[in-house]
Amino acid sequence: MEEFYQAIEQTIHAAGYEGNVDGESIYNEICDEIEGKEEGAYVFMSKKTDDTFFEYRIEIFEEQFNLSAIYIHTPHQVYFACFD
Repeated sequence: MEEFYQAIEQTIHAAGYEGNVDGESIYNEICDEIEGKEEGAYVFMSKKTDDTFFEYRIEIFEEQFNLSAIYIHTPHQVYFACFD
């Protein structure tokens, strides 16, 4: 799983975002949010600081999920990290 967490972090940094990111925390937050949800496509937002929030694009399947993208909204820019 550590490789998966690192891949999340690397993809976000490759998108140009220089803020602090923790792949394991992001993964766990997504798992908590999708628990009990029906299959389908979802968008959910997570406020990270007073002026920064992450917008997760997720597809939920019967036994797994796909994180397709994260948009990171800051006061000065929106970063796009594509995971597909």
